Amino acid sequence: MSGTVHVERIGAHIALLEIDNPPMNPLGLEMRAAFMAALDQVEADETVRAIVVTGAGRAFCSGDDLKDARPEGEDLAGWGQLFDRLDGVRAPVIAAVNGWCLGGGFELSLCCDIRIASTEARFVCAGVNVGLMASAWRLPRLIGVSRAKSMLLTGLPQDAETAERFGLVTAVHPPQDLRAAAVALAERIASRAPLSVEATKRIAGRATDLSPEAAAPLQARELDRLRRTNDHKAAVKAFREKTEPVFTRS
Repeated sequence: MSGTVHVERIGAHIALLEIDNPPMNPLGLEMRAAFMAALDQVEADETVRAIVVTGAGRAFCSGDDLKDARPEGEDLAGWGQLFDRLDGVRAPVIAAVNGWCLGGGFELSLCCDIRIASTEARFVCAGVNVGLMASAWRLPRLIGVSRAKSMLLTGLPQDAETAERFGLVTAVHPPQDLRAAAVALAERIASRAPLSVEATKRIAGRATDLSPEAAAPLQARELDRLRRTNDHKAAVKAFREKTEPVFTRS
């Protein structure tokens, strides 16, 4: 395997995962395994409270590695496992989309909780370009059916400004500022009560699938658990004393 997934710790609570497989950072079989191993590594460390995913060079991720393609086609089950794994990570995940983001790489970004982009980022729903289908479930949930179809059915590249207008990304930065902006966002998230952040991620991730009647007991259980935590007690004490709380994930 020529590429790798770099894992870098930034401060006490941030992990940065960088896909590095020149020139376009595809994720073939071995690279997908490396990415899964990196996720396992950072999630096993309970001190990690936020994760940043980005790419090296001029691409975020270009999807599957065509050199790995077999006569029977792509390993779609393997991609599905990777997407489900990233989607279910305990800590919030920020995609810092630095360049080309297409095909499976586009779907990878959709599995992150928050996406920000470089002005050089380009987003492509490439399924219809290669006789397959991708992002047809996640993308409409994020940006609405009408805008999603304009991307899904044409397979055309969309620039960062369009992605921000569609709500696909929440901010656009100059290339030299992207990583620092992602880390700053991760640091803000990591400074909040970790168990509360994780519970909020769980409920928000299911929000569009739940009726009010189904959501109410789930939220009640999460809140009942959170109000008993040391972190909630620390926050109340800090509020009364006009100090900053220190959260311990307990």
